[in-house]
Amino acid sequence: MATVTVRFFARYAELTGCESAAVAVPPTATVSDVLARVRQTVPGARDLPPRPLAALNLRQVKLDTRVSDGDEIALLPPLSGG
Repeated sequence: MATVTVRFFARYAELTGCESAAVAVPPTATVSDVLARVRQTVPGARDLPPRPLAALNLRQVKLDTRVSDGDEIALLPPLSGG
């Protein structure tokens, strides 16, 4: 198993009631697999959007990107402003 840290920002932190969570996923997991595991294990995470903006180790990635043990995924809500 690989352990990945998921960080929640702004509205997503409010939904989950936490700023980060560690989740265990198979070694062949993708960002999408991590999101599915988060929705199963973190209270409030079921309310996250189906395809949130994700960054893997500080780089924006698609949900089909593979993750490795020790990686960090940041989930970022849409930003607006002027």
